[in-house]
Amino acid sequence: MSKTVPVILNTPLKRAEEEISQIELREPKSGELRGLELFSVLRMDVTAQRTLVPRISNMTANEFDTLSPSDLVKVMNEVCAFFME
Repeated sequence: MSKTVPVILNTPLKRAEEEISQIELREPKSGELRGLELFSVLRMDVTAQRTLVPRISNMTANEFDTLSPSDLVKVMNEVCAFFME
């Protein structure tokens, strides 16, 4: 069973008429890391995270681009935490 982590956003995302105030991140599987440098993901490279986060969450890449700086760091910290156990 995959580990999932909710991330509550300070600034909700807009999707059509809906506001998204929380996203769910799921622990990545090996295949979802394909094409990414693990070092880039762990050093919170925005491009690497932009590729990975839509693969493991209910957020699109375009929505990722609209995250506030504080939400961006919050999401990237949670992604990195999956690798720290």
